[in-house]
Amino acid sequence: MPAGGHRDHGHDQHGYDHGGAGAAAKVTLKEAAWWRSLFVHDHGPDHGPDHGLAGHDHHAHHDHGEAPVDFGRAFAIGTLLNLGFVVAEIGFGVAANSLALIADGAHNLSDALGLLAAWFASWLGRLPPSGRRTYGYRRASIIAALLNATLLIGATAIIIFEACTRLLSPAPVEERVVILVAGIGIAVNVATALLFLRRRERDLNARGAYAHMVADAGISVGVVIAGLLIVWTKQFWIDPAVSLLIGVIILIGSWRLTRDTIDMALDAVPSHLDRAEIEAFLGGLPGVRSVHDLHVWAMSTTETALTAHLVREEAGSDDKFLAEAREGLRSSFAIAHVTLQIERGDAEHPCALACEEAKAGV
Repeated sequence: MPAGGHRDHGHDQHGYDHGGAGAAAKVTLKEAAWWRSLFVHDHGPDHGPDHGLAGHDHHAHHDHGEAPVDFGRAFAIGTLLNLGFVVAEIGFGVAANSLALIADGAHNLSDALGLLAAWFASWLGRLPPSGRRTYGYRRASIIAALLNATLLIGATAIIIFEACTRLLSPAPVEERVVILVAGIGIAVNVATALLFLRRRERDLNARGAYAHMVADAGISVGVVIAGLLIVWTKQFWIDPAVSLLIGVIILIGSWRLTRDTIDMALDAVPSHLDRAEIEAFLGGLPGVRSVHDLHVWAMSTTETALTAHLVREEAGSDDKFLAEAREGLRSSFAIAHVTLQIERGDAEHPCALACEEAKAGV
């Protein structure tokens, strides 16, 4: 299957009814990937032809999902503010010989790069489809997430290795520089969080950004405390110990992100969805006798797609039935892009895919 596209059902003729898409919101990955939240827009009224076929009566329905829109001025200000501070923090960390500052800077950099990657992927996702890329560049967000996670794991591994080395042979650090720079980091993260404070109740991207900025401020508080402890005790092993802790925190989040992103790249069912529940929902729709060739996968880091064959004796142009199925999938499972193929399931024209699934015991 082309990336993000529909599977080939093995049928030459289909009728299509293009449904308008309402706003739906969902979070497809865990805490480590806050940029993957959903911005949506409405595609407008239903349009397109709807054809019934004589004999082998199929009806295929496409419901086009929402594409992400602009991230907004708050994200631009927050990203630039954090990137500027990250450069300064890592620079001062090197000058002060503080691995804790460098690790804190790497953690802040991970969030800033994540937002930049999502921003770029969102822009790509809004480019129009072409004859070759029929879904446009929506999957760019998955590639961006995987690249960001891979780079972050590599950088964190270096920090952890260096922290372990310094624990064995602690080196002096400029603790007052550590306290000052980490204190500025708290102010920057709090200021950035305030940019999203009002929007966080109605905007999932803003909510995720707010949560991560608050968490970053908390880590900077830990670095300040480490600097104060070094001032009071002159125990320089505290600096690499704190950097090791920060590195482990980043590594855990990065591993989760990498694992989930690989699943998305392999068209796995998104982790927050239960395929059996979706199949049960479709099987419970009026007149549906069976469901087969059901596929659920991530079109991007913000959109989920579904295709399925439904065996229904009253196959044909039933807009009410299709609208009910579409709305149920959207409201119950946040699946915005739906393609349903309706079949009579008669002996004269059996579905080859259904027969294959029956033989395989699916």
